[in-house]
Amino acid sequence: MLRVTRLTDYATVVLSVLAARPDAVLSAPELAERSGLEAPTVAKVLKPLAAAGLVEGFRGANGGYRLARPPDSISVVEIVEAMEGPLAMTECSIPNGACTIEHSCGVRGNWRRINDVVAEALAGISLTQLLTPATPSSPRQHTLPHTARA
Repeated sequence: MLRVTRLTDYATVVLSVLAARPDAVLSAPELAERSGLEAPTVAKVLKPLAAAGLVEGFRGANGGYRLARPPDSISVVEIVEAMEGPLAMTECSIPNGACTIEHSCGVRGNWRRINDVVAEALAGISLTQLLTPATPSSPRQHTLPHTARA
């Protein structure tokens, strides 16, 4: 199962609080209170978000954090990569990965293609879109390939 870590999930929650007031500077305790997260968790996610240039930190009595860019210019792939590192579905999806069978593997190219599709999909979703309530969708209909049907 493909999953992002809990910290990445929490990062989206913190960013959503900041996106609701994009010009405001909110302290880490304020962000914790508004997000419903513990203060140490908020502090833990703010560090990589700041390092990735997604949030700006301000020191001093009125210090805190705000989005570094408008929420519609921050993509989900940027958030994931800030928290997780380069997006990689498999070890061989990473250029210069540490795969021990790379020289004899016939599926690496396809995993890289799949990785690119997922990265493109996540790049196409902005923080603004992520915060827009989802509309219920119909369940996907899974069909068997023609050759596998009875």
